[in-house]
Amino acid sequence: MSHVSSHSPHGQTPLHTVQVLGGGSAGSSAHVRSLAAGLAARGVRVTVCAPDEAARLYDFADAGARHVTVPRSTDPASVAALRVACADADLVHAHGLHAALRATVALTGRRTPLVVTWHTRAHVEGARARVLRLLERRVARAAAVVLGTSSDLVDRARGRGARDARLAAVALPAPRRPDTAEEPDCLLHKARAELGAVDRPLILAVGALERNRGYDVLLDATRTWRHLDPLPLLVVAGEGPERAVLQRRIEDEQLPARLVGCRDDVPELLAAADVAVLPSSWESRSVLAQEALHARVPLVATAVGGIPELVGDAAELVPYGDAQALATAVVRLLADPVRRAELTRKGAVQAATWPTEDETVTQVLSVYDELTHPLPYS
Repeated sequence: MSHVSSHSPHGQTPLHTVQVLGGGSAGSSAHVRSLAAGLAARGVRVTVCAPDEAARLYDFADAGARHVTVPRSTDPASVAALRVACADADLVHAHGLHAALRATVALTGRRTPLVVTWHTRAHVEGARARVLRLLERRVARAAAVVLGTSSDLVDRARGRGARDARLAAVALPAPRRPDTAEEPDCLLHKARAELGAVDRPLILAVGALERNRGYDVLLDATRTWRHLDPLPLLVVAGEGPERAVLQRRIEDEQLPARLVGCRDDVPELLAAADVAVLPSSWESRSVLAQEALHARVPLVATAVGGIPELVGDAAELVPYGDAQALATAVVRLLADPVRRAELTRKGAVQAATWPTEDETVTQVLSVYDELTHPLPYS
């Protein structure tokens, strides 16, 4: 591991970084917790500015950070709270566009370096897309360094005027182990029984029920495999604004699908699944894709955003919006144990190429070091 200093440029006091979270998607919140723990272990002083609900879920204090409540809002009080929290920071690191925008405003008039990580991108159209472009441009130009979690996000940041944009793949935090003495096979049987998939194939999708996630296409795909015996069951874990629309379709069209809401046992559900599906219109480093490959569950995913780069040849990739291609890939996999075994083997090889949490922290800390210990001009 390369040596990176955790001291601030002002002598022997520890480097003080402020991590800023906006709404905090599961991916960015888990990354900030992992980063906070890794930085604190290296002697860095870490403050996490985040809404209370993110702090409750991710317990930043337990990771060695100080938590400061900053609501998910651009109102003046929120920006003022952030400005106070950043007063003695050597460096501020914002995660996501809205957090970065607030940090940019809070740091106005200060020379504190700002690092921004783009974990994902928003899906908006029309006038809102124009506003989004302006916000992205403002943030990209204000940041000393923009870190993109996939190559297309790095390109997007450069296109928006970032002075320095780099690929910084975010590690998937180690999976939580179930607090139980039960045997894995028993747990899998329990999970399948609860979902109603004991004697039938189980297909799992995980993620917020939003339009850009492609669940409408996935429901179209289930119609294609209704002739199969036993009939595969699609289970979707997640909550969101599209729930009522999707539930109505399942009932009206009598589709072999269940919406099971937000779950805290996704690793167990995934381990019980025969195939995982990711039908999104865009993803950077999908948590589900990473978890599926780690869990050796065959994956069918859309060839969008950072997915091809992430999974390589270890998944079946299909075009976004093509229900027939999605259904065909799933049905083929269910009928082909040799191909399923090949994908799980390739998945393990591919997953081994992804950065560890430790490597992620080291890369981020080297960026901090660069910005807080600038090399003298030769």
